[in-house]
Amino acid sequence: MALAVVRSLGSVRGARSEQELEDFEQELVDQFSLAGAAVGSTDTYVAAERSVVFEFLRFTGRPLWAAGPEDADRFLRYLRQERRQAKSTVTGKALALARFYEFVTTRYVGDVHAMTGHVIVQPIDEFNRPSSCDYGALRVPPSQEETERLFAAWRLALPESRKFLPAARDYLAASLWRRVGLRINETVMLDIRDWRPDLGEHGKLHVRFGKGSRGRGPRTRLVPAIDSVDALIHWWLTDVRHQFGDDWATPDAPLLPSERRDRETHRCLRAGTDALRSGLAQAVGCWLPSWRGQLTPHRLRHFCASNLYARGVDLKAVQELLGHQWLSTTTRYIHVHDDHIEQSWAQANERVTARLLGDQG
Repeated sequence: MALAVVRSLGSVRGARSEQELEDFEQELVDQFSLAGAAVGSTDTYVAAERSVVFEFLRFTGRPLWAAGPEDADRFLRYLRQERRQAKSTVTGKALALARFYEFVTTRYVGDVHAMTGHVIVQPIDEFNRPSSCDYGALRVPPSQEETERLFAAWRLALPESRKFLPAARDYLAASLWRRVGLRINETVMLDIRDWRPDLGEHGKLHVRFGKGSRGRGPRTRLVPAIDSVDALIHWWLTDVRHQFGDDWATPDAPLLPSERRDRETHRCLRAGTDALRSGLAQAVGCWLPSWRGQLTPHRLRHFCASNLYARGVDLKAVQELLGHQWLSTTTRYIHVHDDHIEQSWAQANERVTARLLGDQG
């Protein structure tokens, strides 16, 4: 993304024309973009934040220094009620505006006043600022029994599938979401070389395209092949992958390929996210119909976190497995059963009783 050439804002002293004011406003936005690039935000992320700022300014019809909280109220209401945008989308736009105005008020409040006579304010205040990016309905996953039933039926049906290869691929992808909590985009970007059986007790998957915070590029991590993932990948590479094409031994070939081929190289193309989502949806419709339209790849990621936590894996380990930067994010992925507190209380009492009996002995 090409950024405009900007002049120093430190010498701003009163505008003499409307064009100077327009140029000044553009410079503030460009400086915000340059700051984002300086901390490693991707071009796509920087461009998205710029577009939110300009969308807000077009909506208000006023220069950015004249906007206030009441303008933000109207803008967010417009996005929700008239544009019918998703809650997460509206939240993201609100936080992008908050970051932009925090940047301007921190760095250039004096320049803005000198140029325009306005004292710029933060339009996203404590009353209209969303509390978090994930406010809304919780992604509570199915129970352990329901999940086991789905995957057991899916596994037994694979040999009879009308198209065995994509069915087996979709089953493997869903198993990675369920067992080690991979994101769907991380899954489709895996190459054959990313399976490292030589690392650790179970082998590890090298996730090279993990989600970076605030658009700062991919974050890599090594995901241990726990919970039988090593056996699943061994089955995949030994019995299935070579049936897609003769690129099965090529290190940079996709681990989860499409049935389609590249016209020039004749190698397998990478399976898309839509194909994997569709495979999961079809399986859920067949073998867990009560969750039809609700069980998504991301909800299986929540199941993974909840299941591991219920089995005694500590939160820090779950955080590292899922690739979260903050532990607070991981805690929102943990959904415990209604009797979790009672069970923990009973176990704590058993430990206390055992210690007392041991001391008396």
